[in-house]
Amino acid sequence: MTIQTLGIGKKAYPDLAYAPAPERSLQNLSISDLSKKLVIFNPCGNGVEDLLAAAGEKIGQLANAATVQKIVSFNPDSLWAINRRSRYDWRTQKGEGFIAFLMLNRAGHKALVEGRLDCFDPDMALLTGQNEKPDAIYIWAIYAPGVLAAGVPLVLEKVSTPLYAQANLYAKAVTQAGHDFLETVGFRLGARLGEAFNPRLHVFARGEMLAANRPAYDSWRPGEGRTAVTVARTLEDFNKAMSVRSAVYICEQECPYEEEFDGNDFSATHLIGYVGDEPAATLRLRFFADFAKLERVAVRHEFRNTRISFELVKAAIELARVKGYRRLYGHARKCLTSFWTRFGFRTFEGGSELVFSDHDYVEMVLEMDRHPDAITLGSDPYRIIRPEGRWHLPSLLEKSAARPLTRPSRTMKVPA
Repeated sequence: MTIQTLGIGKKAYPDLAYAPAPERSLQNLSISDLSKKLVIFNPCGNGVEDLLAAAGEKIGQLANAATVQKIVSFNPDSLWAINRRSRYDWRTQKGEGFIAFLMLNRAGHKALVEGRLDCFDPDMALLTGQNEKPDAIYIWAIYAPGVLAAGVPLVLEKVSTPLYAQANLYAKAVTQAGHDFLETVGFRLGARLGEAFNPRLHVFARGEMLAANRPAYDSWRPGEGRTAVTVARTLEDFNKAMSVRSAVYICEQECPYEEEFDGNDFSATHLIGYVGDEPAATLRLRFFADFAKLERVAVRHEFRNTRISFELVKAAIELARVKGYRRLYGHARKCLTSFWTRFGFRTFEGGSELVFSDHDYVEMVLEMDRHPDAITLGSDPYRIIRPEGRWHLPSLLEKSAARPLTRPSRTMKVPA
């Protein structure tokens, strides 16, 4: 078994081509047995040069030793050697394999996701020192031939200390086997930081960063105690959205039942805004050929002093962009147009003023750029069949692809 890398070389990402596919997440891998057979240590001096020379024979051109030494001197935790315990000599400190990291500050994190980080000769201004908390950790290189591959989780324990535990891990795979390995141990393809998105970068989200990396329309998880948004996917979710709508429109604004529930609810996507675990707001999106329509925005009166309304609308805009839309349309009550202009909506030129359910409205439209990772023909077909608003996470159907191909319908007996 060999885990190799081109990560310190010009291609700047790991080639985990021969890695097996463990069935457990990195955070759950046991290290008790491994530590009896392997030794992990920080190499220095000639030990770094020897490691690079050994790896270079198998991998090819790597970053020069001076560059690696400079980074290791700045932060010794950037390089960990792996040795079989039976061959380890504390006097020579000579390693047989290694894992190298780039400990990135916020600017380095941004440069990585935006594809601007020069991994062959990293700018030191983008890195953190040994006692500084990094914003992200990039797995710069792995060279662990044979049984040394079992030392990978031992090294990853070193970046699970309080100083490093909140930083996401990033890696890039250049083969399908490497891709499968990363996905199996918990990495997920596609890294997002603010508006930047890198479809080729794998990320292993940890701690507080888990929530930060979720898209706005899938940010809520039970028990986290924060304002967040999710897509209604179950009957219970749908009932929550309808309950909020009923409280606001029917009870508070005295809208007739048959006008509020207009026959479009089962042909729409509903978003739910939470304050803690309490459903506090909802809206509805319907999709047409060249525009999406945002409607039925409702916020319970006791939550109107929170920012859930802003988070909800921003989530709807992002969801429409990911679905490939460039135009979002809606009917705004005249007294609320200033709210919508905060998101970039403008009165629709040539539009109409209209009245329904006892209120007067104007047509408004938002022109927007399509999301850089929008779903289109040619997108990963597995991504297209994922649940609505969960396009960033593998689905059960993808996991089912690992089962042997049986084509059960071909052997079914058809009644005469």
